[in-house]
Amino acid sequence: MMKRLALKSALGATTLAFFGLAHAQSYVTLYGVVDGGLFYANKTLNTVTGQSGGATFAMNDSGLRSSLFGLKGTEDLGGGLKVNFNLESGISIANGGPADSNGNFFGRQAWVALDGKFGTFTAGLQFSPFFIALVESDPRYFTQFGSGLVNLIGNVGGTSAFTSNAISYNSPNIAGFVGKVLIAFGGAAGNFQAGRQYSASLTYQGAALMLNASIFDGNSGGTVQTPIPTTVAFEGRTLGAAYNFGLLTARASFINYKVAGQFNSDVFGVGVDSFVLPELDINGGIWVTSDRNHTANHSLMVALGTQYFLSKATSVYAQVGVVNNDGAMNTGLSVAPFSALHGVSGTTTGVGVGIEHTF
Repeated sequence: MMKRLALKSALGATTLAFFGLAHAQSYVTLYGVVDGGLFYANKTLNTVTGQSGGATFAMNDSGLRSSLFGLKGTEDLGGGLKVNFNLESGISIANGGPADSNGNFFGRQAWVALDGKFGTFTAGLQFSPFFIALVESDPRYFTQFGSGLVNLIGNVGGTSAFTSNAISYNSPNIAGFVGKVLIAFGGAAGNFQAGRQYSASLTYQGAALMLNASIFDGNSGGTVQTPIPTTVAFEGRTLGAAYNFGLLTARASFINYKVAGQFNSDVFGVGVDSFVLPELDINGGIWVTSDRNHTANHSLMVALGTQYFLSKATSVYAQVGVVNNDGAMNTGLSVAPFSALHGVSGTTTGVGVGIEHTF
C-alpha cells in the first residue's frame, strides 16, 4: 500500500511538474481594438452617377483603426527555437459582424511561424512585406482616415494587405538590416500563375533613422474569393524613410501603384508625428498623387489628427482632412464609411471624432 501511494505521489508530482513547465514555456494572449465615432464630409461619391452624392453625417465604425480581436501565442522549444501563431479577425461595432477581414472569420491574419537564430518562416494568411513597409513610413501609421491607407485601398482593395496561401521568410537583424520575402501561391485549375503574388523588402533601423524599400508583384485570379478584392493585378514599389528627433518623428515615402488596365500612380507622402505631452499625440501628413499616364489626373490630400489618452488603454481622437481631385483622379478621405473611400472632382473636407479602447 505504501509503495502504491508513493508511486501515485511521484506520478502526480511529475505530472504537475510537466504541466508547470509547459505553462511556463507557452503563452497565449487575447488582444483587440474597439473603435467608433462620427464622420462628416461635405461631399461623397454617388457610385451610380460618379458625381457628388452630397454631404454625409454618420456613425463611423473604425474611424482611427480597425476594430478587431485576435489570439497570438508562442511556445519556446528550447535552443533559441520558438513557434508563434496569430489569428486575427476584424469586427464591425455597428452590427457585430465581420469587417476589414476580407469576408472570413479570421480574415486579417491566420498564420503559424517557426522562429530561430536563422530568422522566421511563416505560413498562412499574413501582411506582405510591401504592406508592412508602407505602414513603417506613413506619418499617420495607415490610420483609416487621411493616410496612405486610403490610396492603397482605393487603388488595389485588400491586395498586399490580406495575403492568402502565403509563405514568407524574415531574416535576422544583421547590423540593423532586416530582409523579408514572400510568395503567395494562388493558383487555379490549369493556371498555376493565377492569383500568384510576390513581395520583398529591405529595412534598415538605426538609433534614429529608418530606411526601407519594397516591391510587390501580383497576378489576378486564383481561387481566393473575398468581398474586398485581394488579387488585383498590380505592381507596387516604395521607398520610405523616418527620422526620430526625440519628441518628433518625421516620415516620408514614395509609392508607385501600377494597376493593370487602370492608373499608373505615383504617391509622394510626408508628415510628422509628435507626443507633445505624454498623453497627447498630434500627427499630420500631405499626400500628392499623380497619374503617370495622364498628368492631368492628380490629387492633393492633407490630414491632421490628434489623440488624447485617458488611460493606457482608452483614448479619444479628432481628425480633419481635405482632398482636392483634378481630372479623373478620385482619391478619397477615409476607408470607412465606404462612401468616403473614393472622392469626386474638386475639393472635399471631412471631419472625424471618436473613442478607441485597446485590450
